[in-house]
Amino acid sequence: MKADQLVQLTIAEAARSFQAGELSPTELTRACLERIEALDPKLNAFVTLLPEAAVAEAAEAERRLGRGKRLGPLDGIPFAIKDLYETKGIRTTAGSKILADYVPREDATCVRRLREQGVVLLGKLNMHEWAFGGTNVVSHFGPTHNPWALDRITGGSSGGSGAALAASLCLGSLGSDTGGSIRMPASMCGVVGFKPTFGWVSKHGVVPLSESLDHAGPMTRMVEDIALILQAIAGPDPNDLTAEDVPVPDYVAALSGEVRGLRVGLPDKDVLSGLDKDVEARFQAALQTLESLGASLVEVEVPSLQRADAIWLAIAGPEAAAFHRRNLEERPQDFSEQVRLRLQEGLRMRAVDYLEGLEGQQQLRAEVEEQYARMDVLVTPTTAFTATRIEDELSASGREIYIHRFTCPFNLTGQPAISLPCGFDSQGLPVGLQIVGRPFDEETVLRVAHAYEQATEWHLRRPSLD
Repeated sequence: MKADQLVQLTIAEAARSFQAGELSPTELTRACLERIEALDPKLNAFVTLLPEAAVAEAAEAERRLGRGKRLGPLDGIPFAIKDLYETKGIRTTAGSKILADYVPREDATCVRRLREQGVVLLGKLNMHEWAFGGTNVVSHFGPTHNPWALDRITGGSSGGSGAALAASLCLGSLGSDTGGSIRMPASMCGVVGFKPTFGWVSKHGVVPLSESLDHAGPMTRMVEDIALILQAIAGPDPNDLTAEDVPVPDYVAALSGEVRGLRVGLPDKDVLSGLDKDVEARFQAALQTLESLGASLVEVEVPSLQRADAIWLAIAGPEAAAFHRRNLEERPQDFSEQVRLRLQEGLRMRAVDYLEGLEGQQQLRAEVEEQYARMDVLVTPTTAFTATRIEDELSASGREIYIHRFTCPFNLTGQPAISLPCGFDSQGLPVGLQIVGRPFDEETVLRVAHAYEQATEWHLRRPSLD
C-alpha cells in the first residue's frame, strides 16, 4: 500500500492491519510525518512537531506487536493533540503568546490515558488563542487553513485538529469544546467530532476557558474511531472534581447500525431559521435518510434555545475573565485584540448577569429534559453556514458570533453531542449534522451517528491537496 493510501486508513482499519501483519506502526507513522512535511506549510495545523519521538514511540509499539503484547486498538496509532492539553516535557501554548514557551511537568489525564494505550504522538495542533473563538484565525502562530479551500477558516477553537484530520495528517486527535469548539471545526472540515457528557472525560491538565462549560473529547474521520478513543479516555478521575464515577460501557459494541423505532427530535422552525440554503438542503436530506432507516421525526419545543447564546456568554465571559484576570492586568499587550476585548467584557459583567445566566441554564436544561420524554435524540445542523473566508474574519468579526448558535446550548446542558459530515455546499465545503443525546447516553448518539454514516458516503470524500 502506498504512503498516500496508508494515511487514509481509519484507526480501526490500521489496528486490524497491524494485527494481521500487513502494516507496521513505524511505516504508518513515517507516512504521516512525510505528509505533514509536504502539506502542513499550506495548512499551519501544527504548532509543535515531534518526528524523532514519534518514530521512537512507533518502534516501541512495533516491538510490542511482535511480542504479542499490544496494549489495545490504539497501540501504534499516530495522533496529534490540540495544544491546550498539557504534555510532559513538550510545550503547551493554548495558541497564545503568554504560554508560547510553557513546558508542563506532567501529562493531562486524557494524554496519559492515550499514552497508556500506546498511541504515537506526532505533535501539538494549532488553535484559536486561549480557545476563545470559533474561527482558528486568531492564534499566536497564525491562522489555520481549511484543507477543502485554503482561503477558508477551519472553525475553532479546535481548528488544527479539524484540519489535520481532514488532510490525513494524523488518524486521531483530541479537541476541547466550551461552546462548540470540537463540533464546529468537525463540521467545517468534514470530519467527526464528539463532545461527551459533562464530567465524563477528565479535563485535568487542559487549559480552561470556562470551567463549568468546558468539555474534552475526541475527533476522527469515522464514528467507530470516536468510540475507540472514548473507550480509552472516559471515566472517573480523582484529579478532576467534575468527573463522574460511573462505569464505562462498551462503545464499539453499541454501533449496531439499528435505529428503527428511534424518535428523532427536531427543533421548531423558529430555532432552525436563518440557515444557508445549502445547509438547509443537506440537513433536510439527512432527516430523510434517518427516516429511511426507520427512525421517526418528532417536532419539539425548547424556547430557551433561541436565547442560548446570551445565556452562554453570561456564564463563559466572567469565568474566562476570572482565569485570565492577572495577565489582563499585567500583560494586556500579550493578548490579541479580539481575545483581550472579549475577556475585558467578561470582567465588566455584573454578578447579577452571571446569576441570571445560571438561571437561564437551569431553564434550558429543564426544557430539554422534558422533551426527552418524546424523543431519543435531538438533531440540528452543526453550523448554520459553511466555512467563511479567512480574510473576512481577519478584517472584521464576520459571522463568528453566530457560529455556535446550535452547539453552545448543549455545553449549557452538558449533553453528549456529535457532529459528522452530511454533505457539501455548492462551493464544495463540508456541512455537518449534529446529534444530541441524554446525559450519559453516549451509546445512542454513537449508534445513530454510525447508522447515518454507514448509509451515506460523505465520510469517504477527501480534499485534494497534493
